[in-house]
Amino acid sequence: MRRRLFVAGVSVALYALVGGIDHCRGEANQSAKNIPVILDTDIGDDIDDTWALGMLLKCPELDLKLVVSDNGKAHYRSKLLAKFLETARRTDVAVGVGLDIEPSREGGQAAWVKDYELKSYPGKIHQDGVQALVDTIMQSREKITLICIGPVPNVAAALEREPHIAERANFVGMHGSIRLGYDGNKTPAPEYNVAVDSKSCQKVFAAPWKITITPLDTCGLVTLDGERYQKVRDSEDIIAAAIIENYRIWNKDKTMAEQRSSTLFDCVAVYLAFSQELFKMEKLGIRVTDKDMTVIDEKARLVNVATGWKDKDSFLDFMVSRLTAEGKQ
Repeated sequence: MRRRLFVAGVSVALYALVGGIDHCRGEANQSAKNIPVILDTDIGDDIDDTWALGMLLKCPELDLKLVVSDNGKAHYRSKLLAKFLETARRTDVAVGVGLDIEPSREGGQAAWVKDYELKSYPGKIHQDGVQALVDTIMQSREKITLICIGPVPNVAAALEREPHIAERANFVGMHGSIRLGYDGNKTPAPEYNVAVDSKSCQKVFAAPWKITITPLDTCGLVTLDGERYQKVRDSEDIIAAAIIENYRIWNKDKTMAEQRSSTLFDCVAVYLAFSQELFKMEKLGIRVTDKDMTVIDEKARLVNVATGWKDKDSFLDFMVSRLTAEGKQ
């Protein structure tokens, strides 16, 4: 998986499920509606980016304007984005081809887009995804929320081209490891999205925008299993079905995709773009070190960090409810 650098009664249960979902929806709808967003993603490596894109499309609180492929494999990733959006009937969303920082190659979902031509996408394709990111932010009447769920070379390049994007956007990222590492390990670890390109991450964290992140402390603890996972796996909703189809292709084990999800790091960043209700949030000075760590430093810029869960079960229920709500994307 790409995220590793090296590595009671029925009525009570039903009440808890509905109550948790309604609580999430109520808070989100009261605090933010139709927030314009850009998604910057390294979709096509770990499967969680695909889950996150699907969840984003099911969140009416968020108004998706542009998706941009990041961290190389630009053509492959852009095809995944385009085909997924077309499958979801959301060709109103533009696709930006990100920096091809490595020789063009494919990943674990290549079979899903084997016969798909990027030029066939009915929506807008921006061959210069970095410039599209800059233009979308600078031309927006409202402040854009930039959701980044992968390494950030695109964003660092965008800041170099137009530093003022930081004044006109908020940054929400799936980045770092503060007090917990992978799988809840008590020792923080170099988190993949930081470690792949820590120099770019340093530039992004130094920019003067509002930064909110979900590190491994929260996003690294999210999986779906049991009845929750079965609801998504067996859903006839077009977005849920596309996620599971991709998951089955990606899953080399061939059995896990029938039983549970992998860790869904990136879905947490999508939720965090419009609600902090279910998290323990801290404002911490965060510094990205040359050894790929995100450390607390009181002299560093303050970052809003989701360092713990208040109610993870409600988040899981919310995610399942959104993904399986047919016809509401």
